[in-house]
Amino acid sequence: MPDNILGPAAGFGVTFSAMFKKRLTEQYPEYKKPTAPRFHGRHQLNRHPDGLEKCVGCELCAWACPADAIYVEGADNTEEERYSPGERYGRVYQINYARCILCGLCIEACPTRALTMTNEYELADSSRESLIFTKEQLLAGLTEGMVDSPHSIFPGTDEGDYYRGLVTEAAPGTVRQVAVSKGEKPTEEGASA
Repeated sequence: MPDNILGPAAGFGVTFSAMFKKRLTEQYPEYKKPTAPRFHGRHQLNRHPDGLEKCVGCELCAWACPADAIYVEGADNTEEERYSPGERYGRVYQINYARCILCGLCIEACPTRALTMTNEYELADSSRESLIFTKEQLLAGLTEGMVDSPHSIFPGTDEGDYYRGLVTEAAPGTVRQVAVSKGEKPTEEGASA
């Protein structure tokens, strides 16, 4: 009988002692806690240093996804429209964040390191349609020295040179460096030879 009376009193004792401790509440929207360096957040499609896309449309990321959240359609590059240094590129690329479990298996499956994960974690939205990110939303922005695709590969190189890291910038005469530094989209000044 005394155990029945002391049980609830012990529980109230824990509650009562916790009332005087400092709160551990995070002030979330006002203060955002920094994430760990290897945090699994929103995906990003990467580019080569000259601006061509790294994605070759192989669909291995879609096959590796346990939640079936990735949809990829590959297409062939032509000399007039080249989006990646290889034969193919990802024409359609979508990730459905209503399904994605942010496990990172797609990152491990990617043979060209085209897909990586950022530290961005605020992905909630009010409609399902806005949770389907398209290629344009996932593609990394242009930095200084890049030209937006489609454009030809760097003169005198081949596909292997891109993956060995020998191409470090866009072909000379194809981009104005000033436009990129201001955050604008680069403009082509001349055709690359």
